Amino acid sequence: MEGWKNRTEECETGVQAADGLGRCIAYYATTCGTFGAFPFVLQRVASQQIASVDSIHRNIAEGYCRRSLNEYLHFLNIALASAGESVSGLHAFSGAKQIADSDFERLDAAAFKLENGLKRLIESFRTRG
Repeated sequence: MEGWKNRTEECETGVQAADGLGRCIAYYATTCGTFGAFPFVLQRVASQQIASVDSIHRNIAEGYCRRSLNEYLHFLNIALASAGESVSGLHAFSGAKQIADSDFERLDAAAFKLENGLKRLIESFRTRG
């Protein structure tokens, strides 16, 4: 059990060093605040929005804890796709006037920073290889 704890701490440290985990968690928390109180009829799509944002940090962490750079890149790309999915949802919710403009702008700006950070991270690994 002790070995697992050390591995977990190593993975968490590496993810944080990638400068993504804090932004991902903040984006998730803000998303939960915006979509957590949606009316019953919209709970399924609100839950999908929260899940797509939650998937970002989970894939970054899972990829980091894998054994090879190729696996890490694979999961970074999945995280980037989840970020894209979340932005698509934001635009749909905004277009349907289901979220306030201020919420859209705040969440869209956070997603933009995350996407660009992930793209830079992915590119940095590709240019190394």
